[in-house]
Amino acid sequence: MSFPFDALRRRPDSEGEDLVAADAADRLILDESATARQAAGDGEIVVIGDTHGALALAAAFHGASDVRVHQDALSGERALALNAAALRLTDRVSSFPLDAQLLRGARVVLLRLPRSLDALRDIAGLIAAHARTDVVVYAGGRLKYMSVAMNTVLGEFFDTVDVTHARQKSRVLVARGPHGGSEPVPASARIADLGGGLEVRAYGGAFAGARLDVGTRALLAAMDATGTPAAGGTVDDPWVDLACGTGIVATWLALRHPTAYVYASDQSAVATASTKATAAANGVAERVHVARADGLEERADASASFIALNPPFHSGAAVTTAVAEGLFIDAGRALRTGGELWCVWNSPLRYRPALERFIGPTRQASRDAKFTVTVSTKR
Repeated sequence: MSFPFDALRRRPDSEGEDLVAADAADRLILDESATARQAAGDGEIVVIGDTHGALALAAAFHGASDVRVHQDALSGERALALNAAALRLTDRVSSFPLDAQLLRGARVVLLRLPRSLDALRDIAGLIAAHARTDVVVYAGGRLKYMSVAMNTVLGEFFDTVDVTHARQKSRVLVARGPHGGSEPVPASARIADLGGGLEVRAYGGAFAGARLDVGTRALLAAMDATGTPAAGGTVDDPWVDLACGTGIVATWLALRHPTAYVYASDQSAVATASTKATAAANGVAERVHVARADGLEERADASASFIALNPPFHSGAAVTTAVAEGLFIDAGRALRTGGELWCVWNSPLRYRPALERFIGPTRQASRDAKFTVTVSTKR
């Protein structure tokens, strides 16, 4: 019996015509790894980067048990749980952080290749450090997102890296012979023009890496020019850095206001780890609470006076406004009357009508050809 790929759903992640729960790369990884998976024992199969559960659940469907899974996005982790329940495979898969416990004893690793080489280096180092010495890694992706540099990165930690034939614009790299394993270490950089110097830390795959992206720079410049925020910043009403990335905004706020408290959230595991590292590097970890959460789900209605947001404009590889609009809705719910959302966005996206609809009156704080910064006040 073949695995029912068509039964998989992305929910609670964004869904749409161009947003799929499984693709040709998933099918190729499964086909290339079939023999190795059949020979693996209980608890010897690990899956990393499985967007919505296709790899883990197909492995479980074909007999694997105690399959350990790591997905960076919380939405993917929750989609895996929902799909597992629908297919009655809940008892065969478990979610783990990206750490030694995930990889210990692994004989077969199924990996969706991340687009970031730094992320791939972090993952490959962990596999080499903690999996079995006879582990085989099946790392696949869509050809348009793959590069020869990925072979080189895997070659830093494995004796051999073989390349399969391409199929349906997908390919798999097969790595064997782990050596020289290592734990992930965040990249670091000093941003000298932010408050006398802000240290940013970024684990592989975090948005913008260890640098200040131009959108966040525009947001901080607009905030700095007006002296905001005017309210909040207390333990009970912390300022919010929504979709915090590497935590530059949260840390900047805490450094700029030495008694202020900040709440930073992101659904990405690598983002929240990076934010914690950035806050710690700048000595403000005690005043920056970091949560891996779906938007502001942990925050009560009408509980925030100030929210800063640099929203993503994609879900995986697909460009979509659904993610940003979901964050606008959540911000509108969490803001108290008179509270403000400061948002930076790519000027061509024209988010202002959505901000007006979901939050309230919106004014322009700054604008150039690339980025617009707006301030929306909760009505």
